[in-house]
Amino acid sequence: MTDTDLLYERRGPMAVITFNRPQARNAMTFAMYEDLRRRCQQADEDDAVRALVLRGAGGRAFVAGTDINQFREFRTPSDGVAYEERIDRIIGRVELVGKPTIALVEGYAVGAGLAIAAACDLRVCTPDAQFGMPIARTLGNCLSMENYARLVSLIGPARTKVLIFTARMASAREALDAGLVTEVVPAAEIEDRVAELCALLARHAPITLRATKEAIRRIREAGLPSGEDLILEAYGSDDFREGVATFLEKRTPVWTGS
Repeated sequence: MTDTDLLYERRGPMAVITFNRPQARNAMTFAMYEDLRRRCQQADEDDAVRALVLRGAGGRAFVAGTDINQFREFRTPSDGVAYEERIDRIIGRVELVGKPTIALVEGYAVGAGLAIAAACDLRVCTPDAQFGMPIARTLGNCLSMENYARLVSLIGPARTKVLIFTARMASAREALDAGLVTEVVPAAEIEDRVAELCALLARHAPITLRATKEAIRRIREAGLPSGEDLILEAYGSDDFREGVATFLEKRTPVWTGS
């Protein structure tokens, strides 16, 4: 990661994290994930920050998932467990930010990008935004229980199954209708709208907002079971190895179910 792959900026009462790999549609490297965790901590420690905005650079994508090159070194199913645990720590840290968080989505929010957006409190997008979790078509892996739970809590089990089973992209309008997105705003107006939301949140009682965030998180996580057996099965499969190879080689995978 270069020093500019993830940017952090204070703008009055809001802090802005920008995923800054537009040439790769802001696909996340492991180093970017770790920097995201550090920047969330920085926002929490700054009392002047009253809201945190996450966005992608370039206007074409929020985050287009994890950079698939990161999976080339996976050798055993345990690598998948370690990866999902790592991602859970990072995305969980986004969810744990004590100030309201807003995902400003332009273009694609795919895979881990959708998971990051789902961990934010509000999601404001442009009309051309698209949301998806196409792992059944691309990698043949699965999500952690936490990431499944976030999607289910936002859009329900039926829509979560449709999103993952069909591997299709949902439009901004579909995402709004499903409850995944809180607002759809024209591209020319979205930055002003997000700044307006941050100013509104900054005028509200921070303890009320923080307590509400934490209460809803605890309700969602109550009784959440382990999913390690599912992750071991998916990441240990021939299908996962085929998915990674074919994605990088730009060919169509042949799934065997093994």
